[in-house]
Amino acid sequence: MRKQNSEFKTAFTSEAECDLKNTDYFGFVELDEFACYVIADGIDDQTDAISARLAVSAAVSAFSEAPSMSKRTMRACLRAANKALLEAKSKMKLKASVLIVLTNYTKLRYGQAGNIRFRLYRNGFVKVQSTDQSLTAELVKKEKVASDKVALHEERNNLYAYLGQSREFHPFISKKIKLTDADAIALYTRGVWQHIDEGELKDAFGEATTEPQELVNNVEDLLLSRQPKQLGKYTFVTIFINKVFKDPNKKRRIRRILMIVIPVLVMLTILSVVLFVQYRKKQEKRAQMETGYTDTIEYIQSDNYIRAQECCKDALELADQLKDSKMQKELGNYQKLIEAVLTAEDYLDNKKYTDAQNAYGEAANRSKYVDNVGIDYIEDRQELTADYIAVYDLINLGDTLVLNLQPDKAEEKYMEAKILAGEIYFDEGRQAAIDALEKLYADQKEEKEAENEELKEELAKQETAANYMAQGNEAFAQGDYESAKVYYSSAQQSYSDMGDETQGAVAKEKLEITENKISQRDAQKQEAENYVQQAENSAAAGDYLSAKKYYLLAKDVYASLKMEDKVEEITRKMDEVGIQEQQAQAAATVADESSASQSETVAQVQESRKSQPETKPEKIGPGIDNGSVSENAG
Repeated sequence: MRKQNSEFKTAFTSEAECDLKNTDYFGFVELDEFACYVIADGIDDQTDAISARLAVSAAVSAFSEAPSMSKRTMRACLRAANKALLEAKSKMKLKASVLIVLTNYTKLRYGQAGNIRFRLYRNGFVKVQSTDQSLTAELVKKEKVASDKVALHEERNNLYAYLGQSREFHPFISKKIKLTDADAIALYTRGVWQHIDEGELKDAFGEATTEPQELVNNVEDLLLSRQPKQLGKYTFVTIFINKVFKDPNKKRRIRRILMIVIPVLVMLTILSVVLFVQYRKKQEKRAQMETGYTDTIEYIQSDNYIRAQECCKDALELADQLKDSKMQKELGNYQKLIEAVLTAEDYLDNKKYTDAQNAYGEAANRSKYVDNVGIDYIEDRQELTADYIAVYDLINLGDTLVLNLQPDKAEEKYMEAKILAGEIYFDEGRQAAIDALEKLYADQKEEKEAENEELKEELAKQETAANYMAQGNEAFAQGDYESAKVYYSSAQQSYSDMGDETQGAVAKEKLEITENKISQRDAQKQEAENYVQQAENSAAAGDYLSAKKYYLLAKDVYASLKMEDKVEEITRKMDEVGIQEQQAQAAATVADESSASQSETVAQVQESRKSQPETKPEKIGPGIDNGSVSENAG
């Protein structure tokens, strides 16, 4: 067991503020194969907030469900802690800094969100240290703030990564760090580093014994000796690595080799000169086999499975020739491991991620038969493959949401896929997410353009119908009722096609009024034509006075209808009747003067007219009497 064959000692102190409220929290769990250490610093305004405790509990629980020190496990712990704060029932939004350390007692990995600090001391010197995720830390990188001024800088607690972020939560996850005997780890919150500088901590670790509690007490005494005016809550944790886990299989393999080589050497020593040549050949084969065996292991450890396959194949052929059953079995197990990994790699290269994940799982099982050689690489590839699958799962989910007409939620999933692909440097997946986003935006643009086109068409139809109405109104005002009828009819049809019942009813009403006007006009035209016919009949009978009367009545009707051509025509006909009347009067006068026999008769006629009573002028039309007609007739 790794824990039993190593020695990790942990000690810590955590003190509250002056109001006896401590919003820091530390927790850890040490299992047989892996251990997890979590420290959190509540940065919310509530003094009674439980953000730190919630974060530590959630992270430890997530680790305990699937113990490992892989990036996937670290990411799961950080996300679990963040989710715990987001879903907590609290009056205010909970926030906290967190730092998580995972170890297999040989190596470690830390994850960070905020400004809790991690230091790995080796031989009294800082070997590895974390960087605050704050604005001040960024200013230090840009050399705008001196490193020794961080503790007092006003932006030291202005964090860009912390627990409680609903979006854009991007914690830092370190690479694996190899441990050695006598290493020491320090985890501490801002209550410590704001009052104790790095040089003082380094000195404290340089003078430390093998007991971590003594170091914790010394650091706390140093902190309290400063007697700061505003000493807030603080937590200091140290882990002494007195002994790291050593793989016992290495010596076992050496012993196995020696157990094989020694009997052979004894046999070769005893053999005679006759067998010397055979011995040399066999020795050479064995040496080649052993070299191939060790090269196979070394290539696997360096993640070069192509070269490992070549060496293993050659070594296995030699083992078959030598009939070395042990080496055959050993090399056979390595060969199966290599084949499983290469199969998984082939699936991964061909983008068959599910098959690759299954193949890596088979490789992990095969690794158990060769003392877990290559297990770190296999786990990393499993994690990478799982992330690849997660990227495409998010994209597929986004596609489903698009089909379900939920473009906003689809966009969220595409963005999650893009961010995840960027974190794992998965260019293809990131491009697939970008393509999905671009297609989503293009489809939305097309929909808007189609809506705009429909709107334009609708506006064009409305404008056309309105023009028909305006032209109809203009024609109606000018008395051109036939044109008005055509325009109003076109307008009514246009509004009907658009489904505009209100405007359609208006157009229909105006059409009916126009049709009534046309009917009235036709009746007036007929009346005028009747007057003209009566006038022509009267003129033909020599009744010029009646002819003028009927022409005047017809002229008045045509004038009311604004039929100027007809008015002019009637005027000409009236002039012609006047001429005819004058001609008739002249002919009568000539006849009177030439016929003397008729003079007496004429005198009698005149005398009889004088004896008749005086009569009023005959009424011909509105405002027209017989006298006026005679005057006009000339």
